[in-house]
Amino acid sequence: MTLTDRYTQVRQLSAKICGPLQTEDYVVQPIADVSPPKWHLGHTTWFFETFILKPNFIGYQDFNPDYNYVFNSYYETVGNRVIRTDRGNLSRPTVEEVYHYRRYVDEAMESFLCHEPSPRVKELLELGLNHEEQHQELLYYDIKYILGHNPLFPAYDKHYKAPHFEQGEPGFINIAEGVYEVGHTGDGFCFDNELNRHKVYLNAFEISTTMVTNAEYLEFINSNGYHNFRFWHAEGWDWVKANQIEAPLYWHLIEGEWQHYTLAGLQLLKLEEPVAHISYYEAYAYAMWKDMRLPTEFEWEVAATQFNWGKSWEWTESAYLPYPGFTKAPGAIGEYNGKFMVSQKVLRGASDATPLGHSRVTYRNFFHPNLRWHFTGIRLAR
Repeated sequence: MTLTDRYTQVRQLSAKICGPLQTEDYVVQPIADVSPPKWHLGHTTWFFETFILKPNFIGYQDFNPDYNYVFNSYYETVGNRVIRTDRGNLSRPTVEEVYHYRRYVDEAMESFLCHEPSPRVKELLELGLNHEEQHQELLYYDIKYILGHNPLFPAYDKHYKAPHFEQGEPGFINIAEGVYEVGHTGDGFCFDNELNRHKVYLNAFEISTTMVTNAEYLEFINSNGYHNFRFWHAEGWDWVKANQIEAPLYWHLIEGEWQHYTLAGLQLLKLEEPVAHISYYEAYAYAMWKDMRLPTEFEWEVAATQFNWGKSWEWTESAYLPYPGFTKAPGAIGEYNGKFMVSQKVLRGASDATPLGHSRVTYRNFFHPNLRWHFTGIRLAR
């Protein structure tokens, strides 16, 4: 596949994800963690314009100089920006103007890629494509939150079907104590937080071959797990009480039956499916209730080749920290991951919303422990 083909394929998928939306859906921002779909489309376009076209394509003219302020996310090096909580106030530029912006930048990128870029620019291009794939997954999260918190529970796509996922037979894998190597290796793309490959010592442990199901999590709910402080961190218990949490996000008890909001609309809860939209606090509490624990990210990585994963990102017990020898790239690109290595937990795996080929065993996702609008689940260890 040529660079142009790869670029076009990634860019078209973002537009396809937004295809079922109505114009009004593009602008909504119910909470600070959710960005309007329109903003995602503009921001991913801004990335290519800012980091590839403007510095490297002679004669390139900005589509609109104000867009640097509107679509910059968190890059202090690049300049001022609209604060995250105000993204939903951007009624302008319009959805139509944002799509025009995408076409403008895409045409310029196609012209730019007619000639072989330098190795440095190729690296930036690959980062930009993986960056857009991250936002494609975020688009699914944010669209689901926007529509799932609409009082009418409208379907994103009433014909939407999640990718097939087979859990396999339940059980536990035994991993012997020893020194193991973790972290990315090889010539393929990885994010800087997956480097450097290094050795870790692990005590002997067991890890589940399957993720916790809705039926299993329902047992925790029915045993008053949300009302027993003994299973919770103090911070998690405060979160439960302050927010009156009684079940995973999108679960609704309607006339005595549990239903949950899906991208296809409100549906009866499928008990055999892995539980999703769980915070770290809830994942930890469930593990405590089962007299088990969550795996560390290194335990997960060492064992991951031996079980199926890909329905939901899986919480680990590991804090999001740099690997030995981690270095940030110079300039704005160095802000990509390193400055977020505080107060967050690592998630491993992939989810229904992860673009094909985007995830790998060494991929490190990370979120604050109270968040659950992303597609997250639980795998137990002991």
